[in-house]
Amino acid sequence: MGKPTGFLEIERKVSEEVEPQKRISNFKEFHIHLNKDQQACQGARCMDCGVPFCQSGKMLEGMVSGCPLNNLIPEWNDLVYHNNYKQALSRLLKTNNFPEFTSRVCPALCEAACTCGLNGEPVTVKENEHGIIEDAYEKGLIKPCPPKQRIDKRIAIIGSGPAGLAAADQLNKRGYQVTVYERDDRIGGLLMYGIPNMKLEKDVIDCRVAIMKAEGVIFKTNCGIETKEQVKDLLNQYDRVILACGSRKARNIEVPGRQGKGIYYAVDYLTMVTKSLLNSDLKDQKYVNTKDKNVLVIGGGDTGNDCVATAIRLGCKSVMQLEMMPELPEIRSEDNPWPQWPRIKKTDYGQEEAIAIFGHDPRCYQTTVKEFILDKKGNVKQAILISLEPKENKETKRVEMVPVSGSEKTIDVDLVLIAAGFIGCEDHVAKAFGIKVAPRGNVLSDQNYQTNIKNLYVAGDMRRGQSLVVWAIKEGREVARSVDIDLMGYSNL
Repeated sequence: MGKPTGFLEIERKVSEEVEPQKRISNFKEFHIHLNKDQQACQGARCMDCGVPFCQSGKMLEGMVSGCPLNNLIPEWNDLVYHNNYKQALSRLLKTNNFPEFTSRVCPALCEAACTCGLNGEPVTVKENEHGIIEDAYEKGLIKPCPPKQRIDKRIAIIGSGPAGLAAADQLNKRGYQVTVYERDDRIGGLLMYGIPNMKLEKDVIDCRVAIMKAEGVIFKTNCGIETKEQVKDLLNQYDRVILACGSRKARNIEVPGRQGKGIYYAVDYLTMVTKSLLNSDLKDQKYVNTKDKNVLVIGGGDTGNDCVATAIRLGCKSVMQLEMMPELPEIRSEDNPWPQWPRIKKTDYGQEEAIAIFGHDPRCYQTTVKEFILDKKGNVKQAILISLEPKENKETKRVEMVPVSGSEKTIDVDLVLIAAGFIGCEDHVAKAFGIKVAPRGNVLSDQNYQTNIKNLYVAGDMRRGQSLVVWAIKEGREVARSVDIDLMGYSNL
């Protein structure tokens, strides 16, 4: 612990943001990060707790408290304070393959569990992580390190999201011959096309992929493995196969008028915009344009927020975001104590931008769509909304959100984006591989990540269901270890 009184003397300080009116003019990242002196002060706030909840990654009341990767947070906080960034990088990379991703898109479970947050503001763990990895790139410390010896075993990984990339990185470092198959035209999975550019600029992904290529990982794009014939060939060619295809089956809204034109899944919308941005700076117009349109976003999570921010950047006339659940309190309730994940209201960057541009929060709580009204050409023109209220189901004893009779209201809508989450892997992929799937849509596996098919493993959202990037990286690391033990009888991963 570098400065025992740091948490008493120094206030929390985070990176500044470009103001909404300016940042919505482009799709660039908009954070202005701390300088080294400021970062050192923030590192000094770490208490080096006897029990570091920040790195625990434990389940408390159904939610995770602390980092699932078990990052050695107090250690590299202290090293940041002492300006020893090289050693801090060494400690950071022991548990996290891709800090440049998590330091941008992770909701910082570590900070929510920080002991300083019990009676004040938590340590800026996410900011410190970003400072460490960006310093390493600036100094050329992140460079290809191919394995000195190769193992005569071949591994195929299907899917290049964070789970697939983490597994590939680990197994390649071990010496295996690793090939990653990706059905899209670029590597990254939802990191590439599911997360907007202003949240994660894509050259960050490209840089890491280039390093992995130089280390020997083979990437094959536009190569979906989705038929039984392809699966058979794959299992014959490779010693082990890892599925990391994600939870790509979007949850639908089954209401009258759903078949209308102008209603899209959020992931498809975000994919089209990002692909057009990367291919032509939006000049090819191969995306759903929201300019001068009344946009309705159904879903209150991160993807819904990303849709709000994207629609604003494309010049929408208005935007409304529906949330089925009640509005959360501004501060913790008594039944949600630290170090549980705080169930409090969060106003994210997209909502901040909507407030700045339109003068009000775009979110409408305890509300859903009852029906879409279409014009004569089949285009959506209105949506009938209905309020919801929580009621206990007498049979299941669970609280459910049920419609309130007579609460309907009609709004004008030109474009609808469904961001209601995902319900598991795609059916045709599961059928092609012959894998068993749970009722909730995730692929079943044993504790070693092995499916019911010999030599076939699964990891990431495809196995655990829709989750965070940090969980996908953890599962990618763990499945790599399981495959290594299976093939070699032991593992040093």
